[in-house]
Amino acid sequence: MEFTLENLLQKRILVLDGAMGTMIQRHDLEESDFRGEQFTNHPCSLKGNNDLLSLTRPDIIKSIHAEYFKAGADIVETNTFSGTTIAQADYQLEESVYDINFQSAKIAKEVALEFTEKEPHKPRFVAGAIGPTNRTASLSPDVNNPAFRAITFNQLKEAYALQVNALLDGGVDIILVETVFDTLNCKAALFAIEEIFEERNKRLPIMVSGTITDASGRSLSGQTAEAPNMKSDLHYLKHKVDLGAEYIVTQLFFDNKKYFDFVKQCREIGINVPIIPGIKPISTKRQLTVLPQRFYMDIPSELSEQIMQCKDNSAARQIGVEWAVEQCKELKANGVPCLHFYTMGNSDNIYKIASELF
Repeated sequence: MEFTLENLLQKRILVLDGAMGTMIQRHDLEESDFRGEQFTNHPCSLKGNNDLLSLTRPDIIKSIHAEYFKAGADIVETNTFSGTTIAQADYQLEESVYDINFQSAKIAKEVALEFTEKEPHKPRFVAGAIGPTNRTASLSPDVNNPAFRAITFNQLKEAYALQVNALLDGGVDIILVETVFDTLNCKAALFAIEEIFEERNKRLPIMVSGTITDASGRSLSGQTAEAPNMKSDLHYLKHKVDLGAEYIVTQLFFDNKKYFDFVKQCREIGINVPIIPGIKPISTKRQLTVLPQRFYMDIPSELSEQIMQCKDNSAARQIGVEWAVEQCKELKANGVPCLHFYTMGNSDNIYKIASELF
């Protein structure tokens, strides 16, 4: 029987390993351990750069993974907490970032496979660890200049993308964005992960762990762990309307019932401005997976089945336009005053829909 992370989680709680840093400290390592043969002449001190040990002392990292598996862990994290060009810049090792992540993932995967072979009833997995970096995108490090930022969103995204690619090449089973203290940094990491998944046409499970810094229940950048929900979203919209917003444009959707349900909920709490539905005709088979992931929405099974049966994207586009036309006709018949079309670079579809409606 093939065990996957998803079906195992349906049966039991899986155990993640513990800290890597404290385990490394037990070895009382010196500068020479961090330099190894590869970095003998490196211009700055490398002691304390634990991620580098995946290259210079892989035996230690391998033994730590093995200890956690022996103790009962189902998942170990790669030794890559500081495995970005941003964090490694402190050691002038930006050029070694790919190797650090690739070798870290490879070492962990080798140990996981060894234990899985010994105990096939208890498969082991590897989580590619992505740390928060030593920069924050939400806060200024300069108290005299609160508008200053030491890092940009795009710089973070590019650094995370390099790390994710290397971890995937090394064979990780999961991506773990860990020790989040700034949700904007986390967003950059998740954005990079999604882009890489899309480029490689491959997805892995994603985990996120956050750090609450004080008794108020907030992260360093001020956010709480409470997730948004429909009630909080509606009250946020009501607040915007009360401040003067004259209309609302919805996220794109493919099921008119969801739009009408949303309008009903808005009216119940006193939102009386026009609510304009967002329409997006599906134009490729690939969008059946991309759109739900990117916009957190569902595609009706009837539409999905029709698109999947198409031989090519031209046929899929035709189905998508026909579905959108019928959707718009129903909305128009129910007195919806305006429609908002998401073109996503393909305005031809919108012209086809408009020609059917007007």
